Amino acid sequence: MKLRLWPKSLVGQLVFAVAAMLFVAQAINFTLLSRGLKQQTLAHGGGMAVARVIDAIERDRRGEFRRPPNDEEERERAQKLMISSTPPDLPTGAVRLPELSSYISGLLSDTNIHAESIEAWALPPRSRQRLQRAAFPDRAVIVVAKVDGRYFAVRSRIAAGGTRLSGFLIWQTLSLYLLLLIPIVVIAYRAARPLRDLTRAARANPAMRDATPLEEEGPSDVRDLIAAFNAYRTRIATMLSDKDRMLGAVGHDLRTPLASLRVRVEGVEEDRLREKMIASIDEMTAMLTDILALARSGAGTEAQERVPLRELIGELEADYRERDKDVAVGDVADVADVHVLVRPMLLKRALRNLADNALAYGVRARLSVTAAAGRARIIVSDDGPGLTEEQIRTLIEPFARGEQSRNRATGGAGLGLSIAREIAEGEGGALTLANRNGGGLDAVIELPVQA
Repeated sequence: MKLRLWPKSLVGQLVFAVAAMLFVAQAINFTLLSRGLKQQTLAHGGGMAVARVIDAIERDRRGEFRRPPNDEEERERAQKLMISSTPPDLPTGAVRLPELSSYISGLLSDTNIHAESIEAWALPPRSRQRLQRAAFPDRAVIVVAKVDGRYFAVRSRIAAGGTRLSGFLIWQTLSLYLLLLIPIVVIAYRAARPLRDLTRAARANPAMRDATPLEEEGPSDVRDLIAAFNAYRTRIATMLSDKDRMLGAVGHDLRTPLASLRVRVEGVEEDRLREKMIASIDEMTAMLTDILALARSGAGTEAQERVPLRELIGELEADYRERDKDVAVGDVADVADVHVLVRPMLLKRALRNLADNALAYGVRARLSVTAAAGRARIIVSDDGPGLTEEQIRTLIEPFARGEQSRNRATGGAGLGLSIAREIAEGEGGALTLANRNGGGLDAVIELPVQA
């Protein structure tokens, strides 16, 4: 499974981008503050240590430490300074501080004191060990400078680690996240919610003329977009209504002369010529009916209903049995007991088209219903030779036929699958064709299940 860090939604992208930029900014801030704190620590601890080393060297040169000390002076000296000709013993756990050593060496060089070696050590926390007679406190720093063959070990202090800085930056980062991310989430959600509603409306069937206009809400840019969409959908609905009225008028105007022509053809005396003329008129009438049905698919005034598919399939089977057509439903187990929200007359028309195709090209039709993942699949199966992949892609287009002759008795007008597809999509579903293992073709209308 591929890990996807960049979110898809607008809210997620805004939050992720701001959070990432805040993290980068705080990381840079932490780095700069750490460097500044480090320089401050070196300057404080190193400056104190250098002052004590210089003082010890000057006093030693003047011979002050060669006078017999009293007890009080000895104790004070033991706490701050140790001078010997051998390196002092360091307590267990002392940690070398090379950066502090380099810093102190540079300061001593600036004062014209040439040390043979400089070493700085940090004592472990709570250490109570002694350096010969000197007891060094917690978080103490021991600086050992070798000058003129003698070792000067002085005690200094260095600030603790950046725990306080880390804690401060953590609280600062959390505060910035709360102050910035919460308003951004609110603003992004206020813009994203209307956009989601707009997306659902755009994916809906545009032929639904009674669709309620979307409420114009959110930022001004989003409100302008929703207003433009509402106007756009209104224009589409007006154009579709005008088209329906035009098609109705065309259908009426064409049927009237065709009916009149048939009446006149009935008076033709020659039987063979009369039958051919009547067949041509019937074919023109049937083709006109199919064209009007395709143009008006999904635009009827029928209301959607919650339809049980088991009953609808049973009614369809009964209709075909009355006409002695080989259309049957499988066992009860082959028909899932589910409901869909559709216009029943339109769905029956789509299924009749599929069943008629199965009878025309595949000898017989078998009906079944399955349900999975919230989707119902109405399957019309035949026992024909099946279709090639190219035919499956092209046959759902208007006037495409599996039988290449233009004889309506053998192949129809090539509109049955197109009408079925338009009806299925108008009900929020889809039509697919697939060859069945073992031979035959499955025409499937998939619809969302209505709970």
